[in-house]
Amino acid sequence: MIPLVDLKREYLAIREEINGAFQEVLKDGMFILGEHLKKFEQEFSQYIGVRDGVGVNSGSDALVLALRSIGIQPGDEVITVSHTFISTVDSIVRNGGRPIFVDIDPETYTLDVNQVKEKITPKTRALLPVHLYGHPVDMKPLQEIAQERDLYIIEDACQAHGASYRNQKVGSFGDIGCFSFYPTKNLGCYGDGGMVVTDDTTLATELRKQRNYGKSSKYLHDFIGFNSRLDEIQASILSVKLRWLDSWNERRRKLAGIYQEILGDSHVILPVEKEYARHAFHLFVIRVENRDSLEEELRKKDIQTQIHYPVPVHLQKPYLGNHSLPATEKICRHILSLPIHPFLKEEEVEFVAKRVAHAYR
Repeated sequence: MIPLVDLKREYLAIREEINGAFQEVLKDGMFILGEHLKKFEQEFSQYIGVRDGVGVNSGSDALVLALRSIGIQPGDEVITVSHTFISTVDSIVRNGGRPIFVDIDPETYTLDVNQVKEKITPKTRALLPVHLYGHPVDMKPLQEIAQERDLYIIEDACQAHGASYRNQKVGSFGDIGCFSFYPTKNLGCYGDGGMVVTDDTTLATELRKQRNYGKSSKYLHDFIGFNSRLDEIQASILSVKLRWLDSWNERRRKLAGIYQEILGDSHVILPVEKEYARHAFHLFVIRVENRDSLEEELRKKDIQTQIHYPVPVHLQKPYLGNHSLPATEKICRHILSLPIHPFLKEEEVEFVAKRVAHAYR
């Protein structure tokens, strides 16, 4: 079996470091809001290139708390995409906001910035771009729109740890960047985890209160907040893995290059990397005709694949409405994620690529 992700191989490669970090937390005896979290928050925010990091329970909570911290209220509109994991859009609704969908760029599968202006109304409060699959959104024109219209930008960078836009890490362009540390991410913990990052110290203070019951000091609470804290064990594990992130991303890029080389002459539509972008290849997503047939053929060869995502959010039951997103709907019928992770062997990538190429020569 060639799995989509192999966390066992990852653990075996760094188990001494991981076990050491785990034992250190146990010896310290502090498991919530301790020094390991402070250390990782500082390390990760510095890595992204911003002032503050606030560890939370998940990427989903990161998005919810980010929107809450900028004051999204019932009736406020937030512009985002439908081609994403559903928690992106859920975070808007959980704050009482209304998601306004923009179609995607058919090459990058990320928000088409050319369609944003026509969606802005007097009720628009924020833009929520998603750096999907590890490829950055074209942020410069989005920043110009936000500045011109006095809008917030909340970046969903949950799939883009280490990706860059014009040599600057994603997550550092908006008012707040949101990350997930779900185990399968480029930087993942051994459970749920997430972080919000920001250069705005006022927002950072608000976010720290939001994640901890609205607490301003011991037993004093300014508002009804959440219990959403990244624990010490996960923070210590993430500190270890952060040291490996850049080399692991380079490995992903090398393996992506093998796919590109073998499949370059086929009828498969391959991922692009725009001139402004440095792709983190969280996923290697191809587009093919007869996608379901290929998926079944690869399964018979013990090759695991997945579809990210087969049903766009605007076609899910909670969000059905009058939406016109032709690029999103077309692409979702043809996309397929092939195995990619730092511990995949080159011969495994070649085996997968040749099986795909054979079907689409």
